[in-house]
Amino acid sequence: MEALKTIFIALFVVLASALYSANAKIQEHEFVIQATPVKRLCNTHSTITVNGQFPGPTLEVNDGDTLVVKVTNKARYNVTIHWHGIRQMRTGWADGPEFVTQCPIRPGESYTYRFTIQGQEGTLWWHAHSSWLRATVYGALIIHPREGEAYPFPKPKRETPILLGEWWDANPMDVLRQATQTGAAPNISDAYTINGQPGDLYKCSSQGTTIVPIDSGETNLLRVINAALNQPLFFSVANHKLTVVGADASYLKPFTTTVIMLGPGQTTDVLIQGDQPPSRYYMAARAYQSAQNAPFDNTTTTGILEYKSAPCPAKGSSLKPLMPSLPPYNDTNTVTSFSRSFRSPRKAEVPQEIDDSLFFTIGLGLNSCPPGFSQSQCQGPNGTRFTASMNNVSFVLPTNVSILQAHHLGVQGVFTADFPTQPPLKFDYTGNVSRSLWQPVTGTKVTKLKFGSRVQIVLQDTSIVTPENHPIHLHGYDFYIVAEGFGNFDPNKDASKFNLVDPPMRNTVAVPVNGWAVIRFVADNPGAWIMHCHLDVHIGWGLATVLLVDNGVGLLQSIEAPPEDLPLC
Repeated sequence: MEALKTIFIALFVVLASALYSANAKIQEHEFVIQATPVKRLCNTHSTITVNGQFPGPTLEVNDGDTLVVKVTNKARYNVTIHWHGIRQMRTGWADGPEFVTQCPIRPGESYTYRFTIQGQEGTLWWHAHSSWLRATVYGALIIHPREGEAYPFPKPKRETPILLGEWWDANPMDVLRQATQTGAAPNISDAYTINGQPGDLYKCSSQGTTIVPIDSGETNLLRVINAALNQPLFFSVANHKLTVVGADASYLKPFTTTVIMLGPGQTTDVLIQGDQPPSRYYMAARAYQSAQNAPFDNTTTTGILEYKSAPCPAKGSSLKPLMPSLPPYNDTNTVTSFSRSFRSPRKAEVPQEIDDSLFFTIGLGLNSCPPGFSQSQCQGPNGTRFTASMNNVSFVLPTNVSILQAHHLGVQGVFTADFPTQPPLKFDYTGNVSRSLWQPVTGTKVTKLKFGSRVQIVLQDTSIVTPENHPIHLHGYDFYIVAEGFGNFDPNKDASKFNLVDPPMRNTVAVPVNGWAVIRFVADNPGAWIMHCHLDVHIGWGLATVLLVDNGVGLLQSIEAPPEDLPLC
């Protein structure tokens, strides 16, 4: 009888998934990673692109579709592609971060990423996850509802991806190489971009300025993505309100604002109405800079929202579009009131009980000049080298096998499962921190989680070197942000502030400068999942860790076998 019952359940699962995927399609794409001449700010650079496009191609799919993307590397650098925000249920081999879930695709080699989108809708993106290649190797990944299903808001007349990027008037790989050699902070970028174009406020740039069409009476959807390498950004459109309806491919209770802030890695869907006199209006983005005394790119990128019925500017006229007023660079109050407006549209399935309660400090550090290093290699503050850590461990990637492969094959000596679940030493995290705590240990340490575990992580910024707003991204998961605040997290005082009813769901949380955020999720996706700061300068310095989620019971709770073309190290 029990055997019959099992067969019946198995048949039911197969039938249900067959119905579920009746309209689902398999979409096949080819990505060729190659050097392409790209001219910006008057200079032409040999830029690493996908298929010769910068930004790369936009992928549009429906929930339930399967993506098959063959990536061929014709560039001179190792590369991988990460599908940012895709859950990758049981398909961790397709996640992309180099030496975490795969070895990189070497020059001349290729690898095919295969994964199915399951229960996700909205705006995500894809980008290189190897060194600093994502400076130019990125594009939008748009997930429409299943065929026959609608958005939970009135259908917009048109939809436009707005990719905010960061441009160096140099080879970004050389910028990183120089910083690695000197131990100092890397050179700041020379421009920000909207859909690859800096816009009218930069030299040699007006010809290519991005133009977004709108018509009077229309409601359009802007899918805003912060693809900048190292900078949180404010974004606004002159004289137009923005109604926020989603973020990181999760719907939100709509709210209206004039400015949004996105940390690198984050996406925000906003509705905009053509309710202003027909004309041309600037959309603009510039830095939110929370780290004090740190140099940053203070330029402004612009695109133009252009009404189709707007009078054409007369030849030779210098009538400029209207400029939006953006917040001051260090306007944390605006950021706080914006992030506190986020709510899920309905009661959320937040874990109420917790099995694994983790507390991770995040922040920068300084290493003393190592023996045998010259002064030129220690150009950080007072003859040091910059570093970063979580719970005082500066993360080091393996070099000859990925963490997921080592875990799957039982290879010893690649990582240790002793990442501290609490800070090794309790101190006044956001106060005046003793210099003796500024130098972390290095290691490839992971946290093991049982399948199905209900997890809470407190992410606590520190003031070591400088406090800063850190966008923390967890691969393979969406999570609920149940609370955030300033100062040191106090479980006795702050637990009462938890929103366990309708907190927003995201894949990247902007941890407040000199503050904390608390996230919750269920560990229902087996694999090796990196959790890191999405400011790429900080990943390189070690602001990362890996959550290793064990297989559960049976096939559907276990990671799939590795694909046969998984790159070799």
